[in-house]
Amino acid sequence: MQKIWVCGSRGQIGTAINDMAGRFEFEIINTDMDDLNITNMKEVFNFGEKNRPDIIINCAGITSVEQCEEEPREAFKVNALGARNLSIIAKKLGGKFVQISTDDVFDGRSEKPYNEFSSTNPKTIYGKSKLAGEHYVKEFINEHFIIRSTWVYGKGDNFVMDFLEKIHTRKVVSIATDHYGSPTNANELAKFILHLACTNEYGTYHATNQGICSRYDFAKEILRLTGKKGRIKAVPKEQSDFSAVRPANAALENFILSLTDIYNFPNWEQSLAEYLEEGGMIAHEGK
Repeated sequence: MQKIWVCGSRGQIGTAINDMAGRFEFEIINTDMDDLNITNMKEVFNFGEKNRPDIIINCAGITSVEQCEEEPREAFKVNALGARNLSIIAKKLGGKFVQISTDDVFDGRSEKPYNEFSSTNPKTIYGKSKLAGEHYVKEFINEHFIIRSTWVYGKGDNFVMDFLEKIHTRKVVSIATDHYGSPTNANELAKFILHLACTNEYGTYHATNQGICSRYDFAKEILRLTGKKGRIKAVPKEQSDFSAVRPANAALENFILSLTDIYNFPNWEQSLAEYLEEGGMIAHEGK
């Protein structure tokens, strides 16, 4: 049985990996910020040597764009040096390394979805620090998977839950019509990560649910599926209650996956319905 060390185990993706791991034969070791400081090389090495995982999945990081802008040194320390430390111990142990990254490594100005060969050009500290983490991973371990995703929702803070809370407490919620992406169910992403980690198909992957929509269309689908009553207002990104500081185009193309038979993601509407159904939030006729 392979042993997987999940760093950042209490975040959305780390939680989903734990939820999905039962479908695979893995032994899971979990750590989060209260258990281990990934920016401390000695701590990382001691933990790695003691537990000797076959695969390390790095879900840890500072993901708040606002916090990264306010604390750039801490953002690079966690998102870049943390990835460096974990990739070095993975190499030393002869294991594989999975780095979770983001669409923010791009500038968001393209009119087309970004694929794995598109030029990176991050505009936020968050994006710059995550790209630095990618570079460290490539530098220190060959047996790596870099996985970029976008608009991920699961157990925890995310757009779906934030929107449903706002629609309950506000008369009008402003949603951007010019902010595009691919809503991605954390459970579906976790299934892909665990599947990919069992292969030797190393490299960089874009991994999202199929299809692209605006934040406004995403919100409309959430309302339709949940049957919630509320008013949403279509606005430019700068006036949105959610998207003001984010790049306009967060859409990623799963180009490498389209060239292979490694994994096929379902469309975003299907995965959103499954998420809401599992959470008991779907509207059923007659109820």
